[in-house]
Order: sequence, then C-alpha cells, then structure tokens
Amino acid sequence: MAQILSTVNVNGVRAAATKGMLAWLAATEADIVCLQETRATDAQVATALAPALDAGWVLSHAEPESKGRAGVGILSRRAPDAVRVGFGSTEFAASGRYLEADFDDITVASVYVHSGEANTPKQDEKYRFMAEFGAYLKSRTGEFVVSGDWNIAPAELDLKNWKGNQKSAGFLPEERAWIADLIAAGYVDVVRALHPDVAGPYSWWSYRGRAFDNDSGWRIDYQLALGELTGRAKQAVVERAEAYDQRWSDHAPVTVQYR
Repeated sequence: MAQILSTVNVNGVRAAATKGMLAWLAATEADIVCLQETRATDAQVATALAPALDAGWVLSHAEPESKGRAGVGILSRRAPDAVRVGFGSTEFAASGRYLEADFDDITVASVYVHSGEANTPKQDEKYRFMAEFGAYLKSRTGEFVVSGDWNIAPAELDLKNWKGNQKSAGFLPEERAWIADLIAAGYVDVVRALHPDVAGPYSWWSYRGRAFDNDSGWRIDYQLALGELTGRAKQAVVERAEAYDQRWSDHAPVTVQYR
C-alpha cells in the first residue's frame, strides 16, 4: 500500500499537463495519485500524461461517457493488482465518476461527486448518485480509502463564506448529513482528523475575483478511510500554490502520509 496518497481535481488533464501538472508529478513523493475531472478519453489522458507514464507512473482511468465532463483516474508507482470501474450503479456505470484499484490488501478509490445546483435537475441527479454511492460505501469492509472531489463541504470550518452559502449546492443540509452519515458508519475524514479545529485547509478556490489571494475557499477534496488505515494517517497537507499564476488547476492536491 502507498505510504503517501494524494488526490487532486485536475480541471481538465490536457490543460493541467501544459500548466504545471507534469512538473508536479515529477517532483511529488506520492506513491498513488487519485485524479478527478480529467475530461478526456483514455487515449487523450495517456497522451497528455505521456512524460509521466514514460517516467514510470502507471495509469488506470475511467473514461466519461459525456464528452468534456467528469473522468477519474489513479496514477500509481506500480501496477495495481486489480482495477474496477463503477460501483454497481446502472445509471452511473459509464459516467466516469468512480474507479477503484487494489494494492495488496488495500483498495484505493477515486471519486468525483456531482457539483449539483440547488433546486434543479442537476441537484436531483447528485442526490441519486449520493444515494447509490452511499449504500455502496456502507457495504465496504476491510482496508479502504476513497479520495476525491466530493463537492460537499461537511461543516462550517470547511468553507470561508459558510453564512452566504447555506442554500448553495455543496453546503446544503442534506449533503452535509450524507457525509455525517458516512462518518457515523465508520469512515474517517483523515484530513479533518489531523486538523480538527482549523478553518479548511481549503482545497478549491474560484478563479473569479480574488478568492485565491484572499484564501476564500472550500474544503471539498478529502480522503475517507476505513479499517486500520484510519489510525495510520500521520500527516496531511494541501499543496496550495504559492501564487495565483502558479496554479495548474482551481483545486490543489490533498496529500496524506500513512504510517
């Protein structure tokens, strides 16, 4: 199993690869990197990440059926023992929103939950995904960590302007209750467990206005772990760019080191 696991929404892998993602991959100490929102076919992802793959990274990818939307992947230092796309849902089987891979006795998953939009069909679709995916997560046992862009800030500490977003998708009561239910079922939000009383650390900032400069962000990228892994997380950092113009995505990598 990886000692260091990172997760990042790349906001389009082809663009990210030209902006600095390849340099980040060349420098990171992560053993496994979970990717979300690749927005590309299997072939396009492989082409965009060719230098990293040539350097030894192994790519597993769930191609999205909708062109230019979703897509998740897992980059690993060695080939996984097994890879599975989807979690048994008929509606979301080809959506490119879930992928899991086995490494010895531990399963690592990459998920991209819908962003949604309050009081619209987009939010209804998000809730359908949450219902099916939540049931799947509750059925899991053993050593398991699911990393990704959950598009839900679980609590007030997880976004800067929580008062102004109480009716916004990503901070709706039903969404936060869903995360709380997973925690009650045994999952541990390892980043929050290691940073219990701090604002954030935020992982996403809008490109609009001065959100990044003012650190007016959301913590919507995190790792939920099950089993003995929950007690092995010893360090978690958000790899926030030093300056706005150094960003290669509107998200920052969230990296956890496990004992």
